[in-house]
This record gives sequence, C-alpha cells and structure tokens, in this order.
Amino acid sequence: MEHEDIERGRVLTRREVLAALGVGGGALAAGRWVLGTGTPLAAQADGIARALPACVAKPEQTEGPFFVDARLGRSDIRSDPSTGTVSEGIPLTLRFNVSQISQGDCAALPGALVDVWQCDADGVYSGVEDDGAPESARDRHFLRGYRHTDEDGVARFTTIYPGWYRGRAVHVHFKVRTDVSGQPYEFTSQLYFDEALTDRVHAQAPYAARGQRPVNNADDGIFRRDGGERLMAQVSETDHGYAATFDLGLDLTDAETGQPDGRSGRRGGAGRPGLG
Repeated sequence: MEHEDIERGRVLTRREVLAALGVGGGALAAGRWVLGTGTPLAAQADGIARALPACVAKPEQTEGPFFVDARLGRSDIRSDPSTGTVSEGIPLTLRFNVSQISQGDCAALPGALVDVWQCDADGVYSGVEDDGAPESARDRHFLRGYRHTDEDGVARFTTIYPGWYRGRAVHVHFKVRTDVSGQPYEFTSQLYFDEALTDRVHAQAPYAARGQRPVNNADDGIFRRDGGERLMAQVSETDHGYAATFDLGLDLTDAETGQPDGRSGRRGGAGRPGLG
C-alpha cells in the first residue's frame, strides 16, 4: 500500500527541536532550554521552569490490512459492541500525548481523532477476513475504537496487552487524523513493547496457551526497517495491569506525511510490506 516502504518521520535531535521552537544558539549555549530523554521539553528562561508538550517526531509505519474505519467513539475498547463480550487479557491503559510542531512552535494538539486497533490474546483481529481466524470475528468490533484528544492533546484508551500472530512482533496500531487548512491530515504508525515485559505477560493466562511467540522486535522486518526502536511505548505497572504512555509530535506542514492512507492493505509474508 502507499507509503509503507518509506520512513515518513524521525526523532528530532535536541538542536533541531530547539530550532523548531525558535530558540537561538545563544540560548542553547547558555543552557536555558533543556530537552530531557523521554520527557517533555522544559523552558528555563530567567530561572523559571515551565513544561511544554513533548515535541518528538516519530516514524510513520504501514497501516496494514486490518484497519476498519468503524468510528467507534469509546475509551474502553475491550468489548464487542454487538455482543458485550469483553476480550480476555491483562488490562493495559494507553495514553497518547499528541502535540504539533508548526510555525516555530510546539503545542498540544486538541481535537485530533486517534484510532487504535490490535489483535486479541489469540492473535485475532475483529471486523476483517483473515486466514485462520474464527469466522465469528469478522462481524465483531472488539479492540477497536477512537477518541478525540482533549485540550492538552491527550487521548486515553483501556485495552488489553496484545497477543501475537504469525510474522509480526507484538504491537498496537494507531492513526491520528486532523485537518490542516481544511485539508485532511493523517499519521499512521504502530507501538511496540519491551521484550522482557512481553515475556512476563505472555507467560500468564490466556496468552500462555498459545505458546512462545516466534518473532521478537529484532526479527520483525517492519520494526527494523521503519524505526521501530523509536516507537517503543513507555510502560509502567499498575494495580490492575499496565499503563503505557506515548509522546507524538506531528509536523502539520509536512503534506507528504499527512496524505491520507490507502484502504487496500494486503497481507504479505513475514516482514514484508502490507503485513498488519
């Protein structure tokens, strides 16, 4: 499908972030602006610290064949709307912190539509035809949904830790949609997880019944080719499962990256374009 072989974004260097924010070399040399690893940018002008949204560009990755524009507006995506059946698995909350890099500024992006979709603990996607998946899953819409970012650019979801399926590392798909001067803008990519954490989760029910996953991050062609190491979710343990945070900065002036994706994803072999 269109765009799937090209890395459309990258992590900005510290100097590039400062340049995008209009901070001159003098401020850089004086250390008045600090970019912490994995943390939001903080301004320290005149000794006053103030937090700014995370201004980090990430690579775009393939939409894959399993996106369904079902327009299910909900924060808890675990259940199927038609049956009420809840997908079994370790609870996982996702928090997307979405900001925009535009006009020399970095600011929260409110009102953007964030879609997420993923497989269940058995490696099955809902709402699509897939070889080996139960036929009943084709008419269901579990583990899919969207939220609009709030005034702080935040969209939250409750889901389960994803399982695995043939040919891919463990991942969650996401898509961010907004308008720029009346034109649609889309950014599509995937989240990945620490291997040791996945080992711990998949050793528990219901994941353990499937056995050991055959593909790790380093073995996944999409992960390797399209910057997967820069798409790792930051995960912490909670009383009921896990919480993941992901910071994403979008350059809304980049029309090429923002082109709407095609809807004709295809399933290919392991690590090949189109594998979901």
